[in-house]
Amino acid sequence: MFGFASRSASRAVASRASRVVVSRGMATEKQIWNQIQSTKNIQKITSSMKMVSAAKLKGDETRRMTAISFNTWADALNGPPKPVEDATFEELPQKSLIISVTSDKGLCGGVNSFITRSVKNCVNSLNAQGKECDVAVIGDKGRGQLRRLHGDLIKMSLTEVESPGNFTLAGAIASELVAAGAGDYDAVVIMYNGYVNAATYHQMYKVITPFGGEGENEPLLAYEFEPDTKSEVLADLHEYLLTSQIYHSLMDGAAAEQSSRMTAMENASKNAGEMIESLTLRYNRARQARITTELIEIISGASALED
Repeated sequence: MFGFASRSASRAVASRASRVVVSRGMATEKQIWNQIQSTKNIQKITSSMKMVSAAKLKGDETRRMTAISFNTWADALNGPPKPVEDATFEELPQKSLIISVTSDKGLCGGVNSFITRSVKNCVNSLNAQGKECDVAVIGDKGRGQLRRLHGDLIKMSLTEVESPGNFTLAGAIASELVAAGAGDYDAVVIMYNGYVNAATYHQMYKVITPFGGEGENEPLLAYEFEPDTKSEVLADLHEYLLTSQIYHSLMDGAAAEQSSRMTAMENASKNAGEMIESLTLRYNRARQARITTELIEIISGASALED
């Protein structure tokens, strides 16, 4: 009696173990079906996000064109933006403040990673040249990536920034930077994504130097300043110039972010479709194998009854 019970228990344990092995080694029809439904739901979300980004991109393009027209006067004082690619940053002075313009949200391709990489390259180049620099970060994604390697250089970070931005927001950011000591640096460097079209954007940087110097190097010699002193007017003009450049960078970066998100969601939807096709093929094969097995069992049972 005891031997029969032991053999029964052993067979039960072996049966359960074999079922566990089969369950782990090969997905059942139900599991594959659940994967198909989950992938379809993800595809719906990514398709919706692509359409939303496409709609937002139209507005961002309009705001960007307005910002370009508004910021034209700044190019005459500091020069046009320069591409980060192949830049040596030798023109930067001894002490600089690097402003990284990123976003608070993800799912937008390499928009934030490219800016972070550009900032790291700039910091390394300045250190190799024996120059000093600090970093101010706009956007939570940029802060999270930069603080891993250059956390000691981050003097200021601004997160949960309203998107899309406006000139009032840019003015508030510029005021925070000036209050934090941006005027004590020899130059302020803004790194951002420059929008080209819906499929292309480039990393750009602007160099904003304070209005200083004496003699022939004194700025704006052709102008008279009344009733305030020239130093006060130049300090206010420098803050206004910083505001205008930040405003243009925010608008350019917002358009690049939406275009990159639209492309990323399109690729995600395409990959989801390919995965659904693959899972459907697996599901049909598993279903066909189950039906074939059931037919074989029925035929075998019928043959056994005839015998």
